[in-house]
Amino acid sequence: MNLEVYLLYLGVLAAFFATPPDTSQLLIMSNTLRHGLRKSLATVAGDLSANAVQMTLAAFGLTTVIAANANALWVVKWAGVAYLVWIGLRLMLSKERAASPDAAPRGALFRQGFLTSSANPYAVVFFGALFPQFIDPTLPVLPQLLILGITYLVVDGLVLLLWGWTAARSLGRIKALTGLWINRASGALMIGAAVLLGLKDLDGAAKR
Repeated sequence: MNLEVYLLYLGVLAAFFATPPDTSQLLIMSNTLRHGLRKSLATVAGDLSANAVQMTLAAFGLTTVIAANANALWVVKWAGVAYLVWIGLRLMLSKERAASPDAAPRGALFRQGFLTSSANPYAVVFFGALFPQFIDPTLPVLPQLLILGITYLVVDGLVLLLWGWTAARSLGRIKALTGLWINRASGALMIGAAVLLGLKDLDGAAKR
């Protein structure tokens, strides 16, 4: 892979991430409001871990199988939607104040990030369609896949941290709000993430 192709890949990623916050980004914002940015790094780690698994599936040629199995796609998708709605409603209906940063178990935050990202099976199709566009078949494929995959994870991680930092800054400006309102704002972000996941056109993705 030459430098020109790599810079083009970075440009494609920049265009891809230059959009309103998606499911994972809303999740990191929600967890940052409740637990602080430092604890919410576990959510980022969970999200990126799921992406790494999805990249591996795409690299091993499972994209066609997954894309062809529409029933499996819908089951995974709507299970993820239900999971996010459940968390969001729990927060919005909670009578407790927002959790303190020290009270947040990192394992639970990691699982939220991992499961939310995994609930988007379109990602496997996306990676399977994206990576071949930048691979030189005359060169060893594995090193190129590693470069493309690691670059994506770095860029995605930085974008998630940016949204988390934005939420942390917003939290500093709404300190007057009670814990109940922070819970409700966090719950609304969770449900917004569920709506985005539910609106993803998996049928269209499977045909591409």
